Amino acid sequence: METEAELLPLLETLYNSSNPTRRWLHRTRRDWIIGKLRQYARGDHALEIGFGAGVYLSALAELFREVVGTDLEEAHLQNARKIAHKYPNLRLLRDDICNSLLLEGSFSLVLCSEVIEHLPDSPPALAAIHRLLEPGGVLILSTPQKRSLLELSCKIAFLPGVINLVRKVYGEAIFETEHINLLTAAQAERQLTEAGFTIRERFKSGMYLPAVAEFGSNFGLRLQQWLESRLQGRRSDWMLWTQYYVATRE
Repeated sequence: METEAELLPLLETLYNSSNPTRRWLHRTRRDWIIGKLRQYARGDHALEIGFGAGVYLSALAELFREVVGTDLEEAHLQNARKIAHKYPNLRLLRDDICNSLLLEGSFSLVLCSEVIEHLPDSPPALAAIHRLLEPGGVLILSTPQKRSLLELSCKIAFLPGVINLVRKVYGEAIFETEHINLLTAAQAERQLTEAGFTIRERFKSGMYLPAVAEFGSNFGLRLQQWLESRLQGRRSDWMLWTQYYVATRE
């Protein structure tokens, strides 16, 4: 099992994978979120919860007057100090969203991307985010879908006896996702509503067919992009990897 410090370089290379499908999967998520940050960049104060490799910190710092980035891992905080040196309006803190020390109603936007699937219980975290937002404030949330094709593939890939073969096929470092709280879209929407949010936008992306992705090169990528476009907005979109929400505190 890799340490958090060892995982950081791997996380940073996801967006430049030699495999076109893997590169597309991660860049689609990144680009959708950055687009929404720009669209909803109103107010002065923004928060990113669990920033990990810090992919969005620079964008936030360029869009808001004051930005707070929180994480529980010291390796993530140390790594993000390289970004904070460039942006004096960016403050990094060790903070647990479920027991946050941040002030209620102090942010106009909160970004929480690929975090709640790592928490044993996400409703308290969503309730805490609701408290931290000012009235009218915006939450941008992304989290993997339970039972998506990619998540199911990961479960198979890490079975004993399979993982060594998968590593040979990938030709790149891979690591366990440690997802302990995957949600279906229905579960995610219910938890957001129960936390007091009004959902403004929904989106899903991430078509992944293992053999096509790993051996189909650019043709495989185009096929999966076409399939994704056919699934989006339909009942069968549960097969897509990631679900995204824009939600507001009224």
